[in-house]
Amino acid sequence: MSLSAELRTALTRAAQAPRLLVTSDFDGTLAPIVNNPADARPLPEAAAALVALSECPGTAAALISGRGLDVLRELSGMPATVHLVGSHGAEFNTGFAHPIDQVLLDTIAAELTSIAAERPGVAVELKPASVALHVRNAEPADAEAALAQAHQSARAWDAQLTEGKAVLEFAVITTDKGEAIDILREEHQASAVIYIGDDVTDEKAFRRLRDGDVGVKVGPGETLAAHRVPEPEDVATALTYLLAIRR
Repeated sequence: MSLSAELRTALTRAAQAPRLLVTSDFDGTLAPIVNNPADARPLPEAAAALVALSECPGTAAALISGRGLDVLRELSGMPATVHLVGSHGAEFNTGFAHPIDQVLLDTIAAELTSIAAERPGVAVELKPASVALHVRNAEPADAEAALAQAHQSARAWDAQLTEGKAVLEFAVITTDKGEAIDILREEHQASAVIYIGDDVTDEKAFRRLRDGDVGVKVGPGETLAAHRVPEPEDVATALTYLLAIRR
């Protein structure tokens, strides 16, 4: 996999920062998208590069994912040197950035589970602060109907809706990957931040990047990121390139 000259230049410049923070989404970025979310695993080259970066002097590394923190820890296999932030930037090792409405969470879970039960291939993913309705494995008609039902039900919920690739997610807390970027930037006093992501939720992170930072969008779609690569394999290439320069 080859990187554009513009991206190589941006990564080279960022790698020279006194204190560097390297952050990435998980699904569709460090790990390829799979039909069964529980089967997702990071590409070995990408994971190795991120871990090695986390061990470089003056360098911090983090995964910021929509997954619940415990699930992210299990699937990513990352050591303690890589910071993990779950629930779209709201769930840290120290707990959630905002309080959880458990009654509303249970209500949403029950309704989405009922919707999924009527549509083959539609699945519900329960998370500590949100519930996701996945339609990737459903026939188009069933997927469309399930999403429509979920949108209709959501009118009665005071929940944050996030629309991703073949998924609707309803969170009972404020979720913002950009907020997580800001928290990590301040914690590590980072002079430059790199963020890589593939989905609409990653746009909140790209929006928080500053001059000297590097945003990389994976795959097609509108984006605020200044750079783009086609697929997760290119993320592995970019992280490996960054590691060589940082070392």
